[in-house]
Amino acid sequence: MCENCRSDVEHLSIHGTSRRKLMKVGMGLAAGAVAVTGMAGAASAQETSVANRTGARTVDGFGVFEAAGPVQRFDIPRRAAGPKDVVIETMYCGLCHSDIHTIRGEWGPIRAPLAPGHEIVGRVIGVGSDVTRFRVGDMAGVGCMVNSCGTCENCLQGLEQYCLNGATWTYGSPADVPGGYTQGGWSRGIVVTEDFVIRMPQSGDHAARAPLLCAGITTFSPLQHWKIEPGMRIGVNGIGGLGHMAVKLASAKRADVTMFTSTAEKVSDAGALGAREAVLTSDEAAMRAHARQYDLLISTIPQSYPVAPYLSLLGLDGTLVSVGTPLELQQTMGGSLWGQRRSIASSLIGGIPETQEVVDYCASHNISADIELIRPDQIDEAMNRVVGKQVRYRFVIDLQAA
Repeated sequence: MCENCRSDVEHLSIHGTSRRKLMKVGMGLAAGAVAVTGMAGAASAQETSVANRTGARTVDGFGVFEAAGPVQRFDIPRRAAGPKDVVIETMYCGLCHSDIHTIRGEWGPIRAPLAPGHEIVGRVIGVGSDVTRFRVGDMAGVGCMVNSCGTCENCLQGLEQYCLNGATWTYGSPADVPGGYTQGGWSRGIVVTEDFVIRMPQSGDHAARAPLLCAGITTFSPLQHWKIEPGMRIGVNGIGGLGHMAVKLASAKRADVTMFTSTAEKVSDAGALGAREAVLTSDEAAMRAHARQYDLLISTIPQSYPVAPYLSLLGLDGTLVSVGTPLELQQTMGGSLWGQRRSIASSLIGGIPETQEVVDYCASHNISADIELIRPDQIDEAMNRVVGKQVRYRFVIDLQAA
């Protein structure tokens, strides 16, 4: 981390708000949520007698030694905690479709060995001397990033995912760590600078909250950016780990939500997830019946796909936001946009303040992911089931079962 990030000087964003204040945005929600994610942690930490473990150590990791290879256990060296570092013993980590794309080499060459995982929930077992927001015994989370420059315009606005000098991703990013690149949450422990650690509720279903750190923030952020209001017509394309969270979050904001899915078996889940209805995308008549009805479509489809059938669903000034793939959006024609002044946009996860906000929002609204808990030795099978659309709706790895 740069000297500015270590400094006590508060750097102002272009809106005149300090970055540190932006990072505390989630803590300003309802008192109940704050009590869950803040005060309770401090109280429980004061009662614990667990030692402050800050030394370098080696932890069990689970990942691949080559693209598309089998998942295997290997040793991951973790650095000693610096003054601003938090040491976390991983309890749970989600299995995101992007993890699969990465370790199978579908998004390009990989650094190996590589342990993916960026939906990390665990317990703090060590803190550096300058850490102020965490104590030993607290529950903590780590999402898709573990650092950024901290000084560019975007970082100062709490938009670290768009760091102009490049964010440090939780796995596979070059970094000043043992091995030269980051290793993720498919491991028994991780060390992260305090500014990129999320306060988690101290009790309840920790495993079901892990997906909030990617699937949750990835779908919450566009709902916030496009200012979703009660009664707005929202469509969600692709009902998997991201999609089911988009439905839950949009429904909690009292939007009128419709699910669009290619899996017939998921249609009946609409009501339980909070959607008014579900449409099978292979049903051309049903798709035509929904033409020009939606204000916003959140597309979580995880591969290249033709967008034309979905653009036709948008009404005047409607926007399709792609959050599921970095690959080509096929069949994008100017005529399909200008007829109703439609737009195509994208959104990448969310910044650290907004990630804290979604965790607090979900705590106060009793929202969590629908998960299936697995052991590390079941990861290969689970990845095949994700690709086959056979999970409802997110696999979470129990690292305590390693």
